[in-house]
Amino acid sequence: MKIVAPNFALGAIVKHRLYDFRGVVFDVDAEFGNTEEWYQAIPEHLRPRRDQPFYHLLAENPESYYVAYVSEQNLVEDAAGGPVGHPKIAELFDRLEDGRYVFKQPSA
Repeated sequence: MKIVAPNFALGAIVKHRLYDFRGVVFDVDAEFGNTEEWYQAIPEHLRPRRDQPFYHLLAENPESYYVAYVSEQNLVEDAAGGPVGHPKIAELFDRLEDGRYVFKQPSA
């Protein structure tokens, strides 16, 4: 199987193509790495391909903050949308720079 390089880097601000949420990338799986139960719960006509990067996001919508797992085909860049307000951002990232969050450096 061919591994596809991800289009979104760690710290990138993205939004979902279909649903009203956005978030910050904090981890990437080169291909689908969640449970079969999670995958099968997605309606078949909306189910993404497994052979693409999947992103772990600190996500927000108008009602809440949460962690999301989203296929690359369902994401677009959203740096122009401004900062993301997820309360866990400060745990992982130092700052927002040039439209992207910068990971905290490990303590020596």
